[in-house]
Amino acid sequence: MSTTRLNHRIRLAARPHGEPTAADFEHDAVEIASPEEGQVLLRTRYLSLDPYVRGRMSAAKSYAAPMEIGDVIVGATVSEVVESAAEGFSPGDTVLSYGGWQEYSLETTGHLRTLDPEAAPVTTALGVLGMPGFTAYAGLLAIGEPRAGDTVAVAAATGPVGSAVGQIAKIHGARAVGIAGGEHKVALLRELGFDEALDHRTPDLPGRLAAATPDGIDVYFENVGGAVWDAVLPQLNTYARVPVCGLAANYNSTSLPEGPDRSGQLMGAVLAKSLTLRGFIQIEFVEALYEDFLRDMGGWVASGQVQYTEDITEGLDSAPDAFVGMLHGRNLGKSIIQVS
Repeated sequence: MSTTRLNHRIRLAARPHGEPTAADFEHDAVEIASPEEGQVLLRTRYLSLDPYVRGRMSAAKSYAAPMEIGDVIVGATVSEVVESAAEGFSPGDTVLSYGGWQEYSLETTGHLRTLDPEAAPVTTALGVLGMPGFTAYAGLLAIGEPRAGDTVAVAAATGPVGSAVGQIAKIHGARAVGIAGGEHKVALLRELGFDEALDHRTPDLPGRLAAATPDGIDVYFENVGGAVWDAVLPQLNTYARVPVCGLAANYNSTSLPEGPDRSGQLMGAVLAKSLTLRGFIQIEFVEALYEDFLRDMGGWVASGQVQYTEDITEGLDSAPDAFVGMLHGRNLGKSIIQVS
């Protein structure tokens, strides 16, 4: 391979204080190396943007190790095999990989999954048929345990996780209530078949949510926290289940929220209503549920029972702005960068 071929990358230049800025990202280019035994050289076609990456830009202790300054920003990718020194992979194969924010990546093959472009659009491996879809499936079914007649509410409901949660709940006979930001997102939720769709940006969310859930909420899939959680808590029924997937309202926070300490109110509700609040990371369910997910979600997507929306932006250089926009909720559906 010619040594003049370059790999353009975006690396972590500094740890953000609050919302990430352009100064927190460094763009560079390095020569592309050939794969060694057991490796493949991949060209990134599509890059996934995900909220969890904001947490890994911080040094704070969390469920995943933080990135170090200078690291390529992490992210799942749909990539094409360019060169292979590994058995079972040939140039031209399309794979789900973890190449991050760069045009090329050298990867060992143990974690790669070959994709069939004839079975489904390859971008779905980053969304509804990938980690976000599995997060919805595992969190809702293993923790939320929706039953026919239940009311299931979900925040960030037009995102790749939230939209799948609502539609899976409907498949299981539950009533789906979606909460999102903006009239266009509310309209999308209605198109997806949600029974109720609420805009958290309009006044009196607690009152509107109470009117939309006259029989209370049996399952609340938490993606946001903040004011949405404050509106949901009084509506939770006895024995309600709360899978805690994300807290997007807090990701750019630099201090504790103002106002009274509500931990007593929360713990009182947990005790009085016998609530189940269970944080989870999707990887803990992979061994038990991933094959079921591929079968079920693949069938639901093929039949149209689960629909999905993708928000695709062109060009690797656009990733930082698109990432910040996603944290603000400006995306509609799964955020993806088309790299090549």
